[in-house]
Amino acid sequence: MITTHPFDRDDIDGDKLREECGVFGIWGHVEAANFSALGLHALQHRGQEAAGIVSFDRQQFHAHRGLGHVGDIFGSEEAMNSLKGRAAIGHNRYATTGDTVLRNVQPLFAELAFGGFALAHNGNLTNASTLRRELVQRGALFQSTMDTEVIIHLMAMRTEATVIERLVHALSRVEGAYSLVAICDDMVIGLRDPLGVRPLVIGRLPTEQAYVITSETCALDIIGAEFVRDVEPGELIILDKNGLTARQVFPKRPRRFCIFEHIYFARPDSIIEGRSIYDSRQKIGAELAKESPVDADVIIPVPDSGVPAALGYAQAAGIPFELGIIRNHYVGRTFIEPGQKIRDLGVKLKHNANRAKIEGKRVVLVDDSIVRGTTSRKIVQMVRAAGATEIHFRIAAPPTTDPCFYGVDTPDKDELLASNMDVAQMGAHIGVDSLAFISIDALYRAMGESGRDPVLPQYCDACFTGDYPTRLTDREDRVSPQPSLFKELTRA
Repeated sequence: MITTHPFDRDDIDGDKLREECGVFGIWGHVEAANFSALGLHALQHRGQEAAGIVSFDRQQFHAHRGLGHVGDIFGSEEAMNSLKGRAAIGHNRYATTGDTVLRNVQPLFAELAFGGFALAHNGNLTNASTLRRELVQRGALFQSTMDTEVIIHLMAMRTEATVIERLVHALSRVEGAYSLVAICDDMVIGLRDPLGVRPLVIGRLPTEQAYVITSETCALDIIGAEFVRDVEPGELIILDKNGLTARQVFPKRPRRFCIFEHIYFARPDSIIEGRSIYDSRQKIGAELAKESPVDADVIIPVPDSGVPAALGYAQAAGIPFELGIIRNHYVGRTFIEPGQKIRDLGVKLKHNANRAKIEGKRVVLVDDSIVRGTTSRKIVQMVRAAGATEIHFRIAAPPTTDPCFYGVDTPDKDELLASNMDVAQMGAHIGVDSLAFISIDALYRAMGESGRDPVLPQYCDACFTGDYPTRLTDREDRVSPQPSLFKELTRA
């Protein structure tokens, strides 16, 4: 059964790939918790189900977590005043493993042999269920259903003297993708997986000796921090009284950064891996126009994520760009559980056709991806009803044929439209006059490459190619999480 999640960014039909999560860590500032909340505001697009902050005041840890948006959770003076200290970490959550209940909200906190330790994680561990089963058999008591908790239990069972040694050993056991931030009594830690699948960047507040580790540069901009650099794959960053220390704790390997960050996930005003996300999307649109031109009167983006690619397409094609679909940004919790009559309204809850820019015209619609195709069909019907004489759909990503196992919530393969139909069939299903996707090589050209290297691809593109850069142990061994007898009642 297809379910609708309450805080989807662009659609009510569950027809977008869901963002992973966002992390934020800061050391050495009197406003650590307030800056963490601001950073999480900037990272809201990466996870809208829950958020949490853990701070440390040199004597004890303080935590505040909740279900919902950042502004709802951290919008009161009482909440922020409870988060004391000059060090803090925060997390925005979109569930890829574990239910959306309060016990699954990060950062997770535990009292270990060396003291308090809190951890927040963006990504997904592909052997978490295998490790969890092993740990339970050894006596571990899990408090959540998240893969992240596996890391804490692996650390707890080690005897090394330092938190760094325990953390590195724990991560040497895991597979998959992770960018994480952690806090203990004398430091904030950041670490990125050896392939660099998920983003992680370093910033510095110029007025004080304060450093930040976070998912995207947009979270640095909101607090006035300077971008320092990306965290390297396999690199561990320590923020403490000595400033910033970096250690390469895992051997360097060819990068496999998630290419979908450039297509959709990251905020367009972020700079990741040395590239402006906005520029990447415009270049993708330009390559798409060169590869799949069409004789049309107007280029229209599917808002909001299709806008930069549509601009690039329009500029390369020499065809006017117009906002022919207007998005309603104020659809919220009223429609968390829509009845069938409301669901039948489809995209009209969030989008409405701008008839003055559509009627009597040959339209090129540009969107970032097609997942199940349900939203695309409704948008096409809406544009057709507004008087378009032709509708040509251009997609700024190759066909999504395979699910992601690295921290992005995607449907099973049999629910992905492109895994069940060819392009012509998809076009007929959606109801357009023509449909075209950017090719994988053109996508790589937009990223500044000559094309996709079939032996050592420069990015993780498994959702388009099925070429997964790590083992999928849980999937291969068909290990599922043990069922829980505990039912938690929560409210947003």
